[in-house]
Amino acid sequence: MTMEFSEKAACQQYFTKAHDMVRRSVKEFIDKEVKPFVDEWEEAGGFPKEIYKKAGDVGVLGIGYPEDCGGTPGDIFFTVAASEELMRSGSGGFVAGLGSLNIALPPIVCRGTDAQKEKFVKPVIAGDRIAALAITEPGGGSDVSNLATTAVRAGDHYIVNGSKTFITSGTRADQVTCAVRTGDPGAHGISMLVIESGTPGYSVSTPLKKTGWWASDTAEIYFDDCRVPVANRIGEENQGFYAIMENFQGERLSLAIMAYMTAQMALEAAQGYVKARQTFGKPLIGFQVTRHKLVDMATLVEVAREFTWRVAARIDAGIDQIKAVSMAKNFACSVSDRVTYDAVQLFGGYGYMRGHLVERLYRDNRILSIGGGTTEVMKEIISKLM
Repeated sequence: MTMEFSEKAACQQYFTKAHDMVRRSVKEFIDKEVKPFVDEWEEAGGFPKEIYKKAGDVGVLGIGYPEDCGGTPGDIFFTVAASEELMRSGSGGFVAGLGSLNIALPPIVCRGTDAQKEKFVKPVIAGDRIAALAITEPGGGSDVSNLATTAVRAGDHYIVNGSKTFITSGTRADQVTCAVRTGDPGAHGISMLVIESGTPGYSVSTPLKKTGWWASDTAEIYFDDCRVPVANRIGEENQGFYAIMENFQGERLSLAIMAYMTAQMALEAAQGYVKARQTFGKPLIGFQVTRHKLVDMATLVEVAREFTWRVAARIDAGIDQIKAVSMAKNFACSVSDRVTYDAVQLFGGYGYMRGHLVERLYRDNRILSIGGGTTEVMKEIISKLM
């Protein structure tokens, strides 16, 4: 089978010395500023806001963004490398909270005006503001086309009414990239607005209590006659659904990375434990059933990682990957489901105890096949594109 040139380019080596430098830089940040405190942050249900500024100062938040937005541009594997090292913090919640800009800013970067980028992108990348994405509604879930939050034009403002839920960084976001209904029912009546938290009529719930991702604050956001300048609209009116769909491709890739890294860390923890744990007179690794379980876990992690990298390379080469990235997310999440389960099983009772990494990974894993579009929604997308 012959391949187009763009596909050949996508097959080349994924990581270079430049990517390794990014990886080292992020690792140093995680080792110094995060790992010593992450257990405390998990129990507290959040991390200090100054971490955003520290991450901005060392360039972590700007990886992959254009230079004119205050970022450090590069191919998609700079972002992959950074994401993998962020996950080494051992807290999916921390990564989701710190990284909420990566689902909030791309629509502005891709479709926004220069003035919007100056006001709403640069300060976030610098760590001076916190950005969140507000799509999901209490009654809508993954059904984006039927969202009910309205934005009615009134001169040079929109009057916004409605609510959003499950918003990562929602309790302390300075701005939300928000999907609203400006037109008729369905996908073609949706627009995107940047709504600032100081807007009269904007309010948030207390932090929502979750099964996992404890270190990220998650909230419902309410809009009661919020007056939002038309100048805050991203792109054309009633064209927001397309921006949302574009954004989902990056979000689903990020979730696939989080999934295979969750599985990778669970595998590594299990490998270390079975060598040290003595039972029936010998280490757990001495039993064939243990070794074969580890082999199965390692094989799944390897395939999930390689498939995700391959999809990332094709996205970077400009090849449409809506179907493949949905497959990558589903597969990586299924792998993480299996591997975190097996890791806890190998730990036995200790795997169920707080204070062991595998216990947190097991909890944090559960959201991955729900966020960014559920497994079932991914299957519908895949089926339509087959």
